[in-house]
Amino acid sequence: MSKRSVADLKVGERATIQSFNNQLMSLKLLEMGCLPGAEICVSGKAPLGDPICLNVAGYCLAMRKSEAATILIEN
Repeated sequence: MSKRSVADLKVGERATIQSFNNQLMSLKLLEMGCLPGAEICVSGKAPLGDPICLNVAGYCLAMRKSEAATILIEN
């Protein structure tokens, strides 16, 4: 079974960040507050599905779906 990522979540779904699958992107995400163990929620998506809006660490964060796919989650 493949691991789920933030890109797989639907609007309103919550999950906990487990790890990252891209080392270079993980540094950028860590600096933005996407820490392992933090709860993340998809609060909205653009009409064509990209970018997506996430609630993490008490603020709203918009990112490309390809970036969100590097954040592995557990429900």
